[in-house]
Amino acid sequence: MAERVAPESVSGLYLAGLDLRGRRVVVVGGGSVAQRRLPNLVAAGADVTVVAIDPTPAVESFQGITVLTRAYADGDLDGAWYVLACTDDPQVNAAVVAEAERSRIFCVRADDARKGTAATPASGRHRDLQFGVLAGGDHRQSAAMRAAISRALADGSLAPHAGAPHPPGVALVGGGPGDAELITVRGQRLLAQADVVVADRLAPPELLAALGPQVEIIDAAKVPYGRAMKQEAINDVLVSRAKEGKFVVRLKGGDPFVYGRGFEELQACVAAGVPVTVVPGVSSPIAAPASAGIPVTHRGVTHEVVIASGHVPPGHPDSLIDWSVLAQLQGTLVLMMAVERVAVFADALLAGGKPGDTPVAMIENGSLPTQRLLRTDLAHAGEVADAENLTPPAIVVVGAVAAFTDADSGSRR
Repeated sequence: MAERVAPESVSGLYLAGLDLRGRRVVVVGGGSVAQRRLPNLVAAGADVTVVAIDPTPAVESFQGITVLTRAYADGDLDGAWYVLACTDDPQVNAAVVAEAERSRIFCVRADDARKGTAATPASGRHRDLQFGVLAGGDHRQSAAMRAAISRALADGSLAPHAGAPHPPGVALVGGGPGDAELITVRGQRLLAQADVVVADRLAPPELLAALGPQVEIIDAAKVPYGRAMKQEAINDVLVSRAKEGKFVVRLKGGDPFVYGRGFEELQACVAAGVPVTVVPGVSSPIAAPASAGIPVTHRGVTHEVVIASGHVPPGHPDSLIDWSVLAQLQGTLVLMMAVERVAVFADALLAGGKPGDTPVAMIENGSLPTQRLLRTDLAHAGEVADAENLTPPAIVVVGAVAAFTDADSGSRR
């Protein structure tokens, strides 16, 4: 009879993908380890049962699983295909492994991987690709390698489908508030696959610099109070390039649908029968204040945030804003595209009854190394903006939170 080789003497493990759809999986233990494992098990379609004396609230409320709030007992693994022993009691974990061995069920032992019969890899997903990393029990090394692979897949430096072009169509991608690292993972991945990029002035330039020479870059800049590519021309180029069989990324600053005319572009693509997808972005009216240490909401201080366009002044025939109503708000008002008319908007709010000592913060180049923060009050906002030569892009925050600093913002109740 062949002698069983001890797991700790094995130089490596055999990697396999398990089809757990509809199959029973038992997780013994309801702490942080179980909490990290549950999402992937449920996503794989497993019929998961957790046995734990005191599961965490996240485990106890996890959707799509069965939780038995009691101690593990012999026989709990009946009918299981796969088992995870992840309690904080080594004796319980050993008993779980022993029952699994008797039943010929592969079992992961979280506290000592060498004493189980299976190991959980650091796993990741990219579109329809799944991958896992095992590093001989060194969980930090496997997690670091997983992160490196994920980054490489996201930015396109590691191409799982080398030579396979993206299907023709358009993606409306929000590039974030300015810092190139604040684009979403999905947005960066699609940008790396683009044949054509139609870029706004506020799209992070570092993202464009990283594109290959084969990518056609079309400047669709809209300079404030200056020259601009007509929206109709932008719509036309998106549709025409896609109909030529190319994958077009419309790269915008912030989010495509927050003063980005993204819905107009989506309508144009749909009307022309061009496949289109929208990738949300980190929006500057939230991100710029955050980068300056200013929360747009805070418990006990403000329960609402209003984002208003400063593209046209109060009283203009094209204005859709009732500034007298905004003046009565108790919460936070965030103004975009307001740099040229800070004094005008401040006067409108003051005329509507907003107190002159209402704090105001102006964040220029939010999230960038050149970010600048100006603080004042509503009565002096226009004067400060002029004196300090505030320039676009800038966000103006009006309300109590505009006076918050990193030191005191956490102490308000």
